[in-house]
Amino acid sequence: MNTQTTPSPQFYLTAPAACPYLAHEMERKVFTHLVGPRAAEMNDILTQGGFRRSQNIAYRPACEACRACISVRILAQEFLPTKSMKRVLATNADIISTEFPAQPSSEQYSLFRRYLDFRHQQGGMSDMTVLDYAIMVEDTHVNTKIIEYRLRKEGAGLEERPTGELLAAALTDTMSDGLSMVYSYFNPDMDRRSLGTFMILDHIKRTKALGLPHVYLGYWVQGSRKMDYKTRFQPQEHLTSRGWERFDPSTRPESTRY
Repeated sequence: MNTQTTPSPQFYLTAPAACPYLAHEMERKVFTHLVGPRAAEMNDILTQGGFRRSQNIAYRPACEACRACISVRILAQEFLPTKSMKRVLATNADIISTEFPAQPSSEQYSLFRRYLDFRHQQGGMSDMTVLDYAIMVEDTHVNTKIIEYRLRKEGAGLEERPTGELLAAALTDTMSDGLSMVYSYFNPDMDRRSLGTFMILDHIKRTKALGLPHVYLGYWVQGSRKMDYKTRFQPQEHLTSRGWERFDPSTRPESTRY
């Protein structure tokens, strides 16, 4: 007798396509839909198993000849900032971070568009319209928030919705064991602030306050310089063929295959 009350997720495999991170490599992904009453539960299970979320899709690499994409999560409760990270926190002491429901705004899209045009002109998201952005933010069946990072206005007291300049934003899932940074973007003209680092530090702080263990950063792509920043946040764990293992940054793997 079949006692299953809800259908099992169906998984699909994409066709090969050029890898956006490593030249001369081809990527494939396995994916499933995150919909229905079990979406949040499935998102937890799949994220802990190395999947990432995009709208109502959970996916992970399934490349035939490469294993360079490695899931990374920070051990938030053990984390201590380095000297350089403390400087980033001090530089951005004038920024207020505020969590809101996952609702898009024209102000967010304007900043998102600037970020893409400066950082990812050739990426797969480069032609996203305001409607595409709205779908990216709103199309979710899990516990998703958008965190805005704004300059503190002089003379402003406590505000329910701060109105200073929007410098950065992060789309973030709250899970049973931590926070997952789904997508983040920032003002590309403010390199001095290291806003990408600041947002990760803020997520670590939020995760600690929730009493949860992990901040999920997505994939570290070994051999891709633009992904190297993810290994700076120690201690952290990497998902290998043996499960989640503590990563020692002084001894990197000799190949891209665990």
